[in-house]
Amino acid sequence: MKKIRLLLEYDGTNYHGWQVQKDETTIQGIIEDRVHRITGEHSAVIGASRTDAGVHALRQVAAFRSESQLDPASIRRALNAVLPRDIRVLEASYADEFFHPRQDARKKRYFYIIANQRISPAFLFRYAWIVPQSLDMDSIIQASRFFIGRHDFSSFMGTGSDIKDPVREVYSLNIGTLEQIDFMTAGLTGKFIKISIEAEGFLRHMVRNIVGTLIETGRGRIPAERLKDILESGDRTRAGQTAPPQGLFLERIDY
Repeated sequence: MKKIRLLLEYDGTNYHGWQVQKDETTIQGIIEDRVHRITGEHSAVIGASRTDAGVHALRQVAAFRSESQLDPASIRRALNAVLPRDIRVLEASYADEFFHPRQDARKKRYFYIIANQRISPAFLFRYAWIVPQSLDMDSIIQASRFFIGRHDFSSFMGTGSDIKDPVREVYSLNIGTLEQIDFMTAGLTGKFIKISIEAEGFLRHMVRNIVGTLIETGRGRIPAERLKDILESGDRTRAGQTAPPQGLFLERIDY
């Protein structure tokens, strides 16, 4: 029995997240079905990050066990031939039998794109949150600093999570503004905000809840200095809204 490691990218628009769900089309479900098609085996494909419905990935890592005689390069070609066009296998390789994509991950990095304007380019509605109101960037940056370090992130955990330990360490949270986003060799001009966050791991909806709260701060609805109390309270109702999924990208996972 061999273990195959996959490096994946996908546009999450048409899927109900990564994890298999009854009566829903998911990334994991699609890949497991295609693995069965090419190997004849019902193999569980374990992903490093359980991305939400509508969230995208540039470098998701997954692994599955197989007794197939196909080598990794052949598996990559075969999967890409039968997968939908919005899911691609970038790399396939053999992994150690004890490798676990989620448990062995040391760091994960996400970024979130906001179009801070009333009219956004037609090509970005799938990949950005359109926020038309004027935002106080100084307040957003000030508030973002409270998230750095090791904290109980219960105030920013989505409801229904079965995680028992809500403590996570955030290594960095960077906020930048862009006047142009490159797209198909052309530049889409506008007023964009990119929020990048790197941590040892994330709770359900954690990044989206942090982003939503930062935007509420930028709108003047949550004072930046209140973020410390919100974080320490462990009360989800005190934090801001959950940002929509389409602006969120899983950028990379480090091992």
